[in-house]
Amino acid sequence: MNKILYILLFSVLFFSCSPYQKALKSEDLAFKYEIATQKYEKKKYSKAIRLFEQLAGPNRGKPQAEKLFYMFAQSYYKTEQYYLAAYQFESYAATYPKSEHREEAYFLAAKSYSMLSPVYSLDQTDTDKAVDKLQTFINTYPNSEHFAEANKIIVELRDKLEKKAFEIAKQYNTTGEYWHSYNSAIKALDNFISDYPGTKYKEDALYYKFDSYYKLAINSVASKMEERLINAKTAYTGLVRFNPDTKYKKEAEEKLGLIEIELQKFSK
Repeated sequence: MNKILYILLFSVLFFSCSPYQKALKSEDLAFKYEIATQKYEKKKYSKAIRLFEQLAGPNRGKPQAEKLFYMFAQSYYKTEQYYLAAYQFESYAATYPKSEHREEAYFLAAKSYSMLSPVYSLDQTDTDKAVDKLQTFINTYPNSEHFAEANKIIVELRDKLEKKAFEIAKQYNTTGEYWHSYNSAIKALDNFISDYPGTKYKEDALYYKFDSYYKLAINSVASKMEERLINAKTAYTGLVRFNPDTKYKKEAEEKLGLIEIELQKFSK
């Protein structure tokens, strides 16, 4: 027991007297900067951050500040604190326009926003911001070594935004029966197809547009049914024109058959 207590006491005394602990408490900025740099170089980023936070204010505008704030931003990035990393990298790039790290800082700031982008079903504010930042980076540095990666991230983020937009439009079709209205679904799906003309979800959007027209027509009052049945048939034509072998062929043809039966009633 005494041996264990001795070891614990020794450990407490050792760590409380370590250079890092001394640096945290020290008012010697040069010593604090030296230890912070050591921690950064040893990839002890969390410890380095605590010292950088103490050094940031007193060193602003001084010769060593450029390196300090670069390490500070990198430490936030390495510890996945992306909001703080983005802020620090953007601040660094703006403050040191002649720095050799300026291009990298702008890229990592934009990439930090992309790392904050959530799954498509959640709010996409950070995704929109990331796309804008990355596009600005590409426009500013078209020959950058980070160009390919930035472009790849933009494609991934835009695909997420596209899926979000499609799912929102599709949701109008899903809830149409509950709200007793499919007009909103038709409009939303039309807008989606217009906004994303080359989308990989076009076939899906065309089918759900047809399905919305079909449900609107079938559940319509007699005075509006014929016109709506014709509109549904037109929507079906749009789907099969886009892809004659659509994956929705079976259910689409079944609905078309019912549309034809109902239309025959108006021809008599």
